[in-house]
Amino acid sequence: MAGSREVARHWRYIDLPGVDLLRARYVRKTFVRHTHENFVIAAIAEGVEVFHHGSAEQHAGAGGLALVNPDTPHTGRAGVPEGWRYGAVYPSPEVVAEIAAETTSIRGTPGFVEPVIDDPYSVALVHRVLRATDEGDALAADTLLRVAVTRLLRVNGGVLPRREVRSAGALTAARARAVLEERMAEPPTLERLARELGTSPFALLRAFRDTYGLPPHTWLTDARVKRARRLLDVGVSPAEAALTVGFVDQPHLYRHFSRIVGVPPGAYRRERKNIQDGV
Repeated sequence: MAGSREVARHWRYIDLPGVDLLRARYVRKTFVRHTHENFVIAAIAEGVEVFHHGSAEQHAGAGGLALVNPDTPHTGRAGVPEGWRYGAVYPSPEVVAEIAAETTSIRGTPGFVEPVIDDPYSVALVHRVLRATDEGDALAADTLLRVAVTRLLRVNGGVLPRREVRSAGALTAARARAVLEERMAEPPTLERLARELGTSPFALLRAFRDTYGLPPHTWLTDARVKRARRLLDVGVSPAEAALTVGFVDQPHLYRHFSRIVGVPPGAYRRERKNIQDGV
């Protein structure tokens, strides 16, 4: 890859409902630990991406795919000095479940087993999906997406375990999460939250991290960015979205949004506005 310029586009295609799309080339970009509500299917075209997933670092190189299930904490960064170039589709759990029910024998909540696989054919399919949306070819985009998801589920799919809240710690973590969701703009301190829930700060921290894979403050930042995305989707300005979700100002939203979504909030909103305007 020549040069060191980073470029990224995050968009939606009106004829692929429930699917986000990304095409990017990153060199210095670092994604902080975060989660997605949708699946991540990232097809690496050049370079290497390194991301922490579970308890280990994963390496996805050219011809490989990085595959992340919904609500799974992970990071992202370049694994080589020249960075990495990739295209990604982010189908919703509903889209993947529909495809799995129709084309696979998976019974239960479908998901990916391994976070990295080498499959140049699937990589090519993902890039063809993105190219079809560029060309306005709805039939091709929809068909290729279904073929790609089906193939990946057949070679690397399984049933995701159900997350059951049973232990006292998990129940406390779930209650803490509900409080943070409700009071996102003005959250309590860890000490105050623990006191409200009848536990200690360190016990709450440990229970929350064990249950959701993130400490409460990191989870809250992630949740704020998710809610800001939904606001930007319907035309709210970045400045208003920042204040609504609890960021001090727009620059704070910009920093966190870019480190989780991969593009600045303004660029993200412009792509959504283009869809609304029929561009």
